[in-house]
Amino acid sequence: MAIRVEVYTSGGMASGILARSGPLREVLSSEDRLQLEGTVWQGLDDPAPRPAGTVVIAIDDILFAVADDEPGAPVHAAWHHVVLDSGPYTLEGELATMPGFDPGRSLARPSGEFVLLRDVRLSLQGRPEAGASVGDHALVNRYAVERIEADLMLGFFFPGAAIASTQTTTAGLGTAQAVGGAA
Repeated sequence: MAIRVEVYTSGGMASGILARSGPLREVLSSEDRLQLEGTVWQGLDDPAPRPAGTVVIAIDDILFAVADDEPGAPVHAAWHHVVLDSGPYTLEGELATMPGFDPGRSLARPSGEFVLLRDVRLSLQGRPEAGASVGDHALVNRYAVERIEADLMLGFFFPGAAIASTQTTTAGLGTAQAVGGAA
């Protein structure tokens, strides 16, 4: 079955058909390049997408990837709202953790380069006129995230990212914000 894929890089967005069989997540974790066929490319400043044929993109150059396949989300998960900045994009969505997850005591660390977010909204930073793309899910290159805002500390999910944590105080009297480097 053909899988339609959208790949967001620092230079723009490519949309095409995955050139090999298997789910996108598997390809991203097992290959060093992603090949798309029948691709259209739209640079950040291009007014419209243009045909590009077969395109090969290095996995490390991918900031976000979206496909029309089933992402394989965890069944019994707690979902946390996050806002990520990566390259020229801002992505809002929900990140899964297992029930009872405590980032300070957790021994479980994410494996692989890409992390799943659901109910996503992607936009260009500082360019609201460009609109936003909304989708069911996206795979995020966790090593390319520059800044994250979340209701819990997720430094080990996104190493190298500046963290802006929004947490309710224990007294419930307001919101405390801490901004700092990755844990």
